[in-house]
Amino acid sequence: MNQERRGFLKQTALAVTGLLAGRKALAAQETARVQTTAGESVYTQFSAPMGRALPVDVPDLPRLPWRWNDGAKEFHLVADVVKREFLPGSTFDVWGYNGSMPGPTIEVNQGDRVRVVVENRLPEPTTVHWHGVEVPIAMDGVEGVTQDPIPPGGRFVYEFTVHQYGTFFYHAHMPMQQMMGMIGLFIMHPREPYQPRCEKDFGLILQEWAILPNNTIPNSLSMEFNWLTINGKSGPATTPLIVKLGERVRIRMVNLSMDHHPMHLHGNTFYVTGTEAGRVPQAAWTPANTVIVGVAQCRDVEFEAKYPGDWMLHCHLPHHMMNHMASMVGPLVHLGQGMHPGMGMEEGMGVLQQGTALSEENGPSLGRSMGVGATFDEATTHLPLQQDHSGHQGPAARVPGYPQDHFMAMDALVDKSETYGLRPAWSGGVMGMTTLVRVLPPALYDKIMVLKKEPSKSRPATQPEMEHRHE
Repeated sequence: MNQERRGFLKQTALAVTGLLAGRKALAAQETARVQTTAGESVYTQFSAPMGRALPVDVPDLPRLPWRWNDGAKEFHLVADVVKREFLPGSTFDVWGYNGSMPGPTIEVNQGDRVRVVVENRLPEPTTVHWHGVEVPIAMDGVEGVTQDPIPPGGRFVYEFTVHQYGTFFYHAHMPMQQMMGMIGLFIMHPREPYQPRCEKDFGLILQEWAILPNNTIPNSLSMEFNWLTINGKSGPATTPLIVKLGERVRIRMVNLSMDHHPMHLHGNTFYVTGTEAGRVPQAAWTPANTVIVGVAQCRDVEFEAKYPGDWMLHCHLPHHMMNHMASMVGPLVHLGQGMHPGMGMEEGMGVLQQGTALSEENGPSLGRSMGVGATFDEATTHLPLQQDHSGHQGPAARVPGYPQDHFMAMDALVDKSETYGLRPAWSGGVMGMTTLVRVLPPALYDKIMVLKKEPSKSRPATQPEMEHRHE
C-alpha cells in the first residue's frame, strides 16, 4: 500500500471517529432537549459531553436554558425587577435576571463557543460583567469603557470562547445594581474531569441586605446589614444540601456583598480546591473547616462525607447568623458627651452640610448604621449608666445585658423534602447565612430522593429523628 493511500485511509478513519464522538457528545447534551412552540430545540439542563462532568446543584435557583445557534450555545439573559421571599412572609423588591434573584446558573464546557443575549428590562441602563473570565475586551461588560450601557428596553450580545474552567460568576457592573442582587453563577467544566471525582457538586451565592422594618426595598448605600442570604434565601428557608454517606462532595461558594464571610462547616474537615481563578493544584490544597470567602471571591471546598449527621454550614460572623436584626438597646439618655450612633454618612466622610468640623453634629459616629434616623437619639456615653429593670419580671431581669438571643422555631413554615428527618425545632438554630449539609445513611437518603419527586401534600406528617454520631 503506497504512502498516499495509507494517509487517505488514516484521515478517513479519524474523520469517522470524530463524527461518531461528536454524535455521542450531542446525544448526551440532547437528554435535556425540549421543543418550543416554534419547533426549535432548547436545552433546559446542563449535560456534559459523554457525561464527563457532574451538573452543579444550586439549591433554590434555576439553570439557564440554551439552544444551538450558528455554532454557539446561545443563552438569553433578562435583567429585570424581581420579588424574592427570603423567609416565609418576608418578600422584598430586588433586582435580578429571568425572574430570579440571584440569577439562573449558566453551565458550559471548556472549549464551548458561548453567546449570551442580554435584554434590559430595568428602569435604568445596565451591563453584564463576566467575573474572572478571560474574554475579548469588547465583551468585558464595563459601561463606558468597553461598551455603551444597555438602555432600558435595549439588548446587547456577548460572545466568546471558553478556554478556562472552574467557578466563575456574572454580575451587573453598575455597583448599586450589584447591591440590589444582580449576580449569577457561571460554571465552566474542564475537558478532563477533576480527580478525585465528586458525587455531589453544589453552588452557593452569599449576599447581604439592609432592609428597614416595614420596608421591602434594600438600602443599597448602607454599610450595616440585617438580612443574610444563601442563594436568595435566609435560614431556615435555605434548602439543605443532601448527601449520601460515603460520597465525595464539592461546595462552590461565591460572595458578592460588602463583607467577607468566614464559612464554617461543622463536624468535617475539607480541602480548599479552587478559587475565583480556577482549580488549585492538588499539592497546594489546604485542610480547614473554615474558609474566608472574600468580597468578589469564589472558594471551592471538597471533603469525604464520612460522618452521618445534619452539619451546619454558616458564616461565623455572629451578626450574620440572624435575620432582620434590630437594636435591643435604648433609648439611652444623652448626658451631653460621648458618641452618637446612626449619624449621617456624609458627615462621617467629612462632607459637611452645616456647622464646623468640630461641632457635635459632625462628630464621629459609634459603629455603622442601618440608616434609621431615630438611632441618633440613642446616644452612648463614656460613663456607666444605672439601668432600670423594674418593668421586667423574673431573675433574668436582673442580668446585665438581657435580653440578647431569641430561639424561634418555624419548622412547618419551611418544610420541604430536604428537611424530612430533621429533629423537631431544628429551624430555631438555623438563621441568617446558614444552611445544612445533611450526610445521610442510604435508607434516609433514598427516602428523601423519593419525596423530592412527590407533591408536597403527599409527604408523611411524622418525621423520624436521625441518629447523630461519629464512628
